[in-house]
Amino acid sequence: MEMNDTLLDVARFAFVFILPVALTAGAVVAVFTVGALFYLLDHPEELRHRVEAAFRHPPKPPRSPGPDHYYKPYWSRPSSHQTGEE
Repeated sequence: MEMNDTLLDVARFAFVFILPVALTAGAVVAVFTVGALFYLLDHPEELRHRVEAAFRHPPKPPRSPGPDHYYKPYWSRPSSHQTGEE
């Protein structure tokens, strides 16, 4: 009989606590889904942009410039008095 009492207690707990929480969570998800649907119907160009962005290739990773790159900080350039030029 104790097994039946335990099972009955679990069923009561599920009915009193878990069922209302699950129904409330489902209602919240449904409200947010309907709100998102209305937002997308109101802004179709944003939906198109998001779909295109999902399938766009990522940008290439940046490369470090080579040693002959046009930009060098002024303190790393050899000055004329260091090279012996005039």
